[in-house]
Amino acid sequence: MDKTIRNLDERAYRELRARAVTQGRTVGDLLNDAMRSYLSQVSPSQRNSTLRALVPESFPEGNEHLSEEIDEIVYGGHR
Repeated sequence: MDKTIRNLDERAYRELRARAVTQGRTVGDLLNDAMRSYLSQVSPSQRNSTLRALVPESFPEGNEHLSEEIDEIVYGGHR
């Protein structure tokens, strides 16, 4: 896939380009490796997360009858 990326650090890009040339690879290859590596890392918020750690949040005002409204849409009419 071809993409245009704006606002890259010029010095970092030049270093990356030079490294790609010395390794006989493309900048795209190195960027793909870097993105995969970054995405494979576990973020601090994910590290200790469990279902038990989830805290329920209240619905905003005006949604007191949301369940009934959903039932009406799904099942039609009042139950």
